[in-house]
Amino acid sequence: MNIGILLPGFSSDNADYAIPVQSSLMALLSQSNDVRVLALRYPHRRDRYNAFGAEVISLGYAQARGLRRLLLWRDALRTLARLHHEQPFDVFHAMWADETGLIATWAGRRLGVPSVVSILGGELVGLDDIRYGHQRTAFGRWIVGQALRADRVITPSDTMQSLIAEAGYQVPEARHARIHLGADGDRFHPSESPPDLSKPPYRLLQVASLVPVKDQITLLRAVALLPEVTLDLVGTGSQRAALEHLAEDLRIADRVHFHGAVTFSHLPALFQQAHLFVLTSRHEANAIAALEALACGVPVITTAVGALPEHPDIAITVPVRDPATLARTIRTLLHDPARYQALRAAALVKARNLFDIRITARALEKLYQQLLKK
Repeated sequence: MNIGILLPGFSSDNADYAIPVQSSLMALLSQSNDVRVLALRYPHRRDRYNAFGAEVISLGYAQARGLRRLLLWRDALRTLARLHHEQPFDVFHAMWADETGLIATWAGRRLGVPSVVSILGGELVGLDDIRYGHQRTAFGRWIVGQALRADRVITPSDTMQSLIAEAGYQVPEARHARIHLGADGDRFHPSESPPDLSKPPYRLLQVASLVPVKDQITLLRAVALLPEVTLDLVGTGSQRAALEHLAEDLRIADRVHFHGAVTFSHLPALFQQAHLFVLTSRHEANAIAALEALACGVPVITTAVGALPEHPDIAITVPVRDPATLARTIRTLLHDPARYQALRAAALVKARNLFDIRITARALEKLYQQLLKK
């Protein structure tokens, strides 16, 4: 098949894991298909090159807004038409139901190519207090509405599917598809020597951008109630300075380690050393880092967001923005070895059988083939 993938950004070369799960997915799809990736904003250059088995066409529009954003859309549509003339596409697949989805849907209708859109982020929510989500503005809602006109709309959970209707969009059941993004099981796997649960300190881990929607404030307040734990925070973002100050104010700075950006190749070791992975987000669609934790056999405690709450055998769910309940849940699990080991065992099974990137690739290829037969 000739597959066109639309992304806001993609790796600039084989050493750049801009969006690691997408790099892994393109490498798998490219093994038996011709994959061309249209990267709208990153890399910040106009180029045509190969990375992870795919041919990448980068438009280099970076943070284009206003009129320049409309020029980006026109450029992307013309580029897809030119590429289709060179070698016809069998399917367009946009990752995110935002401007990538709008472009894929419009191009598909114009060129007679089936379109697929995956909901992967904040397309269906609007959190005004932290300025997060496409539903906060009429323009954002309109963009998502255009994207959801695709021939297939992929959601990773019942929660995300229900948000489509709650946001007022009409997507018939026949156009829904349920496919999870997954972790790279070749890279993320359990340690031969898992961390010792018999004595503290216990290591908590979170891998996420340091931005308001990830709500590390709640996590730090929970850690302050747990003198027997340490916390590894992996990621960068606008909230880092504020979070460092909060750790000082809570008198836990000596137990909270800000790692900043960590290269993708070094991430598995951090997962393997952790006792628990803690997700405190106010919204998630896929929560890839949590799935990577599961693949390493690390039990997950998550807020009531995304797909994991639908799998209580592998993750414990707590309310959002509730540090006391989060702290109590962490403490209880760390002192319940039987439940801890049951979660760990179930996580490893489900990571292999459901949340693996190879399963994602096979499911997508099957979906594409179904669209070609129509």
